[in-house]
Amino acid sequence: MSILAIAFPAQAAVPVAQSAILAVVAAARPLFGIGVFVTLFLVFRPLLAGVLRAALLVLKPRKSLEQRSVRSRLRGILTLNRMASDLDHCQPNVASELRAFAARG
Repeated sequence: MSILAIAFPAQAAVPVAQSAILAVVAAARPLFGIGVFVTLFLVFRPLLAGVLRAALLVLKPRKSLEQRSVRSRLRGILTLNRMASDLDHCQPNVASELRAFAARG
């Protein structure tokens, strides 16, 4: 038997009111189970968050500082080149300066 059968002993009820009590118990059991689940989730939320982060690090490890700085620099170069290509038709001098900045890295 489960803990819920101990928590709601419908067998101890008077036989006349037993069907009404069984209906109340049948309606209360899922609510009680959901309440227990939510309580356990709230109590162990920091532990669950840590386990989730560890699992994510196993699947996708964090890049090193050097890799992140190279990626940031490349993103900046690509942004400057994109801006230069947008300004190429209306302001060619500004576009060439932006390309020069992008070439410096």
